[in-house]
Amino acid sequence: MKSFEYRRQSMDMVEDLAPVKVARITGGLYLAYILASVRATMLGQIGFGSAPQVYQAITTSEGSFRLGLVIALTTGFLFLMVAWGLYVLLRRVNRNLALLFLLLNAVGVAIQGASMLSLVSAMLQGDAASHMQAYSAAQLEGLAYLSINVYKAGWVTAQLFFGTWLFPLGYLVYKSGILPRFLGVLLVLDGIAVLAWFLQALLLPDYPAIHYPGLVLSFVAEVGLALWLLVMGVKVVDSGAGLPDEKGLVHPQAEGARS
Repeated sequence: MKSFEYRRQSMDMVEDLAPVKVARITGGLYLAYILASVRATMLGQIGFGSAPQVYQAITTSEGSFRLGLVIALTTGFLFLMVAWGLYVLLRRVNRNLALLFLLLNAVGVAIQGASMLSLVSAMLQGDAASHMQAYSAAQLEGLAYLSINVYKAGWVTAQLFFGTWLFPLGYLVYKSGILPRFLGVLLVLDGIAVLAWFLQALLLPDYPAIHYPGLVLSFVAEVGLALWLLVMGVKVVDSGAGLPDEKGLVHPQAEGARS
C-alpha cells in the first residue's frame, strides 16, 4: 500500500514538472527554428529572397548556398517538433483542435520541403556531372530561374497551411489557462497576416508592400511565444480544478471510484 502511494505521488510530481519541461524544450526549438530560418536566408536567400537573389547566391557562392539549403531543410524538422511540443501541451484543452493544428503544420512542412527540391535542380543545372552541356548558358539560366520560381510558388503555397494552423493554435493558447491570453490573440492575428501574405503573393505579386506590416506582427507573435515558452514556461494547473480533459469526459475508472 505504501509502495502504491509512493508511486502515485511520484506520478503526480512528474505530471506537474513535465509540462514546464516540455514548454521550455518547445520554446528552445521554436527559437532555434527562427534563428535557423534567418541564417538560411542570409546564406542562400532561401525563404524571403527573390528569384534573382537566389540565382545569384547559387552562381556566386555555391558552398554557402548548399549550407543554407541544409539549414533550410533542417528548419522543417525543427518546426514540426515545435508543433508536436505544442500539441502535447494543449491537447488537454481540445484534442481534436490540437490534432488539427499539428496536421496543418505537417502539411505545410511537407510542401515547403518538397519545394526545396526545385532549388536542388537549379543548383545542379550548372554542374558538369548533370550532363547539361547541350544547353547554352542562356538556356541554363532560364531553366534555373524556372526551377527557382517553382520553388517560390511551393513556398508560398505552404503559407496557406502555416497561416491556418495558427487559428486553432491561437484559440487553444487563449483557452488553455497555462499561457497568457494575449499570446493567443497575437497568434490568431498572425494567422490573418500570413493568409494575407499568401493571397498577395499569388494575386498581387507586384505589390509586396501589402504584407510588410504582417511580417512585423508575425515576428512579434512567434518570437514572443518562443521566448515565453523558453523563459517563463507554462502555468501548472491543478488537475482537480483545471481544464476538462476531452470536453469534460470523465475516465470510466474515475467515475466508478466515485460511485
